[in-house]
Amino acid sequence: MSLSLFDDPPQPAQPPEVLEPGAMVLRGFALRQAADLLAAVQQITSQAPFRHLVTPGGLRMSVAMTNCGELGWVSDRSGYRYDPIDPDSGQAWPAMPPLFHQLALDAAQAAGFSGFAPDACLVNRYAPGTRLSLHQDRDEGNYAHPIVSVSLGIPALFLWGGAQRADKTRRIALLHGDVVVWGGPARLRFHGVLPLPEARHPLTSTSRINLTFRKAG
Repeated sequence: MSLSLFDDPPQPAQPPEVLEPGAMVLRGFALRQAADLLAAVQQITSQAPFRHLVTPGGLRMSVAMTNCGELGWVSDRSGYRYDPIDPDSGQAWPAMPPLFHQLALDAAQAAGFSGFAPDACLVNRYAPGTRLSLHQDRDEGNYAHPIVSVSLGIPALFLWGGAQRADKTRRIALLHGDVVVWGGPARLRFHGVLPLPEARHPLTSTSRINLTFRKAG
């Protein structure tokens, strides 16, 4: 793909793209902060490097991930859970940068969810060919809080499903700077990401970085 496809000229604010009640895409919402967000990701990964987790069934996840915030999402043969300690280092996860917290709060507010205070941010790195299978975000236990998902780097096709895994899915193109927010009646919808295409972005090379904010504690 040509780099011109990923140029990011200033864009006027766009109205939210409603997927269903409680879920919407905020196009370009994180665009102005993108470079600073990615610089913060580098600082986070210098303390807690990307790693490929193992599922309870013993499968290696194709998406590399790490965390920041009071809690981090982890997976191993004993199950999925949130933990205040990075199992690789034995230390607390890096603190969530104020920029991250404010972006999550602002995006949630724009989607109609006021007072969002995330305590966990999953940082995922997608390489060409990697994907995220359909799943629900259920490990938080309390579903009163929304999910805020920020896309940075090369585009991806986001799968938006229903209340059951077998429900029909919609394919939604997510571009650099787009933010998806879902909560309320849409909080437990199945979602995923199709295999990432071969592409290049000026800020992330051949990768896509996804920040997913949650209230887990």
